[in-house]
Amino acid sequence: MTDKTPGFDTLAVHAGTEPDAATGARQVPIYQSTSYVFRDADHAARLFNLEEVGYIYSRLTNPTVSALANRVTALEGGAGGIACSSGHAAQIMALFPLMAPGCNIVSSSRLYGGTITQFSQTIRRFGWSATFVDTDDLEAVKAAIDENTRALFCETIANPGGYVTDLGAMAKIADEAGIPLIVDNTTATPWLCKPIEHGATLVVHSATKYLTGNGTVTGGIVVDSGKFDWSASDKFPSLSQPEPAYHGLTFHAALGPMAFTFHSIAVGLRDLGMTMNPQGAHYTLMGIETLGLRMERHVKNAQAVAEWLEKDPRVEAVTYAGLPSSPWHDRAQRVVPKGAGALFTVAIKGGYDACVRLVDSLKLFSHVANLGDTRSLIIHPASTTHRQLEEEQQVQAGAAPNVVRISIGIEDVADIIADLDQGLAAATA
Repeated sequence: MTDKTPGFDTLAVHAGTEPDAATGARQVPIYQSTSYVFRDADHAARLFNLEEVGYIYSRLTNPTVSALANRVTALEGGAGGIACSSGHAAQIMALFPLMAPGCNIVSSSRLYGGTITQFSQTIRRFGWSATFVDTDDLEAVKAAIDENTRALFCETIANPGGYVTDLGAMAKIADEAGIPLIVDNTTATPWLCKPIEHGATLVVHSATKYLTGNGTVTGGIVVDSGKFDWSASDKFPSLSQPEPAYHGLTFHAALGPMAFTFHSIAVGLRDLGMTMNPQGAHYTLMGIETLGLRMERHVKNAQAVAEWLEKDPRVEAVTYAGLPSSPWHDRAQRVVPKGAGALFTVAIKGGYDACVRLVDSLKLFSHVANLGDTRSLIIHPASTTHRQLEEEQQVQAGAAPNVVRISIGIEDVADIIADLDQGLAAATA
């Protein structure tokens, strides 16, 4: 490639990889190996002391997995990144270097139901906690932050409702509080939005979704902007103070903008073991090659389907931010100017029962818990992905009992609409 910064689609095909030095293989090889031979004893010692970059053991790093992390880092415009076993693993990996017992995060209340459960229940076992707020209420966000808050968390385009977050406003609040902003960019992908450009410190992905794009593997990504000053306060001792396991190495002082990434590998993946397998990484690398092409079609189809649904008398409401009627339409023009994604909810006349009948009546749509597939997908969140929440929490998250979540695929849009038409007829008969 030339010295000029390559475009998105070029990075999606080439970033993080080069022909294999040993064989000349053009596609990234699947390095199905647990460990790697050291040149000599000194080489091994230098690797273990973080004095040299290389491969030790695949729980930490693997060439195929590293290629994936480097490609997504390039697409997001970050300094470094890691790949791990799932989107939920990525969220824990993002929090792990920042948190300690008694610490908390402030999070948007508009989240995937599994994330709400992870933050409201699971992380409490680590001695961490979360406060959920409406991120449209900036004063409430500020008020929720206290001396023990270590991060602000939100989704670019919220799952399931398609709500678009004002990332710039969130970044400003985080900066004023001296904490990082963590943005889940799964539903937008870097093709629609690069949160680091809006001020995010860390970006997380469920690589299972649009990055892979075909429903074959699970995976997660954490990308660090490399711009946060971890030593500006005593809030982040894992990064700003000596690490006993590495003979007193201070990650931020020694590694600068790569401190978070190296800590995540050398401590996080080493001890938590949330490792992505190389075959899964290979599938995701191949998926990313067509990410721009797919997202363009996803967004085009979603816009057409949302416009059709909004006019249908059997539908009460459509949450797609690409519609001029959406309260988030103007914001979407700033945050995701190429389109508001392909995930949104639809409120059906007839409530809960009509939603269930619609799901059961569709033929082209797949009834699955995934999203971001090439296929169009549907689910009733209140009885599945968000069923563990109280009804008030479901409503706050955009998963009220009278809505279905649809993830629009890349099929012919006329076929997508035809299937919804016959399904709505059966649901509201």
